[in-house]
Amino acid sequence: MAILDAMMPFTGKLGNVISYKRNGKHCLRTVPQTVRQTDNTRRAAKTFGAASRKGALIRSAFTPELDIHPDRMLVNRLNSYIVAAGRNNHAGLKGFRFNGHTGLCKFFGKLPVFSNDGKLHIPPQALTTCEDAVRMEIKVIASRIDFSTRTLTGTDTARINIDLIRPVQHFHQFEGADLWVNVPGKGTLVVVVQIKFFWEDFDIRDRKFEVADILAVVEDKPLQAPITKTAPRKKLTPIPAEPTCNTAPVQNGQPLIQRE
Repeated sequence: MAILDAMMPFTGKLGNVISYKRNGKHCLRTVPQTVRQTDNTRRAAKTFGAASRKGALIRSAFTPELDIHPDRMLVNRLNSYIVAAGRNNHAGLKGFRFNGHTGLCKFFGKLPVFSNDGKLHIPPQALTTCEDAVRMEIKVIASRIDFSTRTLTGTDTARINIDLIRPVQHFHQFEGADLWVNVPGKGTLVVVVQIKFFWEDFDIRDRKFEVADILAVVEDKPLQAPITKTAPRKKLTPIPAEPTCNTAPVQNGQPLIQRE
């Protein structure tokens, strides 16, 4: 692998050379002449491709609403997280951090709880804060994603600002709060909680104090048709057939012959 150090770097394929960006640096590699694939490599490529498409859908849902700067390894981390969780395990997305350097557990001793009715409950507790911050912003982002059709049904956000009095040992006693979001429709509801700190009107852009974690994943439950009980059918008593006019009467098993 070579590193491209030029005034006008490029990305993509040029002849048998591929230029790509990794960790902020432009790298070069040659195109392999032959590619040998086994059943396992094909299966792994298919799994990674599905994870990449799912990761791109999640990023397109939340990146426009995030007020933090995710780390440069977001794409690779998210794809690896999806692969580890399993292709159809949407609940496995819970706990993913858009900022890999900090998580919710750093500031919340008691994590917020999201209920199916759209309420995010933040329990009363002592919050860990940033030393120079005068305001703490908590934002909830809920997006409904239909992974089967790869579509976004909708997104809703809510936020609360907490005024911080210079605490002793960087702790602030918080009385708790509830935030509400409403995203109707079909698909899986993915809920992200974001934390930012501010000094007066300026946000403190420090990756150690910027959080955006997937807190909850609520699967869409299909509506079931109501079950109606029907009364059991009554057994019908067969009606004996009436004798026809051409049938002769019978007595003791012998037909009777009437003489005129």
